[in-house]
Amino acid sequence: MTRKFFVGGNWKMNGDKKSLGELIQTMNGAKVDPNVEVVCGAPTIYLDFVRSKLDAKFGVAAQNCYKVPKGAFTGEISPAMIKDCGVNWVILGHSERRHVFGESDELIGQKTAHALENGLGVIACIGEKLDEREGGITEKVVFAQTKVIADNVKDWSKVVLAYEPVWAIGTGKTASPQQAQEVHDKLRAWLKTNVSEAVANSVRIIYGGSVTGGTCKELASQKDVDGFLVGGASLKPEFIEIMNAKA
Repeated sequence: MTRKFFVGGNWKMNGDKKSLGELIQTMNGAKVDPNVEVVCGAPTIYLDFVRSKLDAKFGVAAQNCYKVPKGAFTGEISPAMIKDCGVNWVILGHSERRHVFGESDELIGQKTAHALENGLGVIACIGEKLDEREGGITEKVVFAQTKVIADNVKDWSKVVLAYEPVWAIGTGKTASPQQAQEVHDKLRAWLKTNVSEAVANSVRIIYGGSVTGGTCKELASQKDVDGFLVGGASLKPEFIEIMNAKA
């Protein structure tokens, strides 16, 4: 089964109208492999701006949302609000949400269920910390995180699973292509056993963690790496190179 290559850009808490406008201009003018799905995760306050300026061939994602449609939740946004801005994706469970803001697996699961029920596509992030990898419990950690997400998914066609080893995010360290492939392969085997063979074959598992123009081609050549979630490099012109990693 061919899985459409997926490249997400996570802009995090970066940019302003001027710099994002310049980036968008670069993206809109670039030649991008038509067989790649590209989605950019913009800061909440710029979702409307980015969706109105970015070429329709690119998707836009919110970087977070809450688990209910509305209410007394100061500072939060709902899937309904995201959709109202013409945006169809959300990034959930990013390691920064887990480890900086203390979000639990359970909360991430609830958010995933609510986002999917409201028609958003979900880029669901999982990944182990350095001490967990060194302790030999990578699989245990990522399987546990994946299970909570899986328990909250009815339609897998709207889900992209992003494996992001926490020790490789923003550190300049990248999992080797072989390390990435090994975890992706094991995740697919877990999905086959615990969800279904059809889901295991069709769901896209993307890699995130210091992906650059220099590392993307070899990572993209791995059998079970179906794309990337790119941090810092997604704010630079080299993002175009990463989008075309399979070309």
